[in-house]
Amino acid sequence: MSLAELVITSVTVERRSKSEVARDYRISRYWVQTLVKRYEAEGEAAFEPRSRRPHTNPRAISLDLEDQIIRLRQELSKQGLDAGAETIRSHLQTSGVNRLPATSTIWRALTRRGLVTPTAPQTTQRRGETFRGGPSQRTMASRPHPLAASRRHQRGDPPHPR
Repeated sequence: MSLAELVITSVTVERRSKSEVARDYRISRYWVQTLVKRYEAEGEAAFEPRSRRPHTNPRAISLDLEDQIIRLRQELSKQGLDAGAETIRSHLQTSGVNRLPATSTIWRALTRRGLVTPTAPQTTQRRGETFRGGPSQRTMASRPHPLAASRRHQRGDPPHPR
């Protein structure tokens, strides 16, 4: 049984006050009121959790602009030119698009259409070192801890060979 269902049944079936229910379940009185109103309007659908995702995105690009981005990508690729997001953005700017999207937005539009596959950033490795984060785990694990020798003697293990 969900918390919403407990709260709604406490108020509607048991006839407890909303303040008392809010106090007992450690939620706000406003939330209890919201759940009860939702139950009165929708019935048992109010028991189900709702998505907190926004219904709209004011910065989303239109489908026409997304189609224009895809066409530019295909034309530039066909001509053998750079067809990256920054190049597409500069072409959109020269064509007079009034609300120019960010480079990351263009990249996401290309990824959504399957024209670009997202990849993880590559790290360059050289014998036990990673340029992006210092020594690798292998290098750190091969060095004995400075207190390890004293702990070994306490347990009766032979000392670490050096």
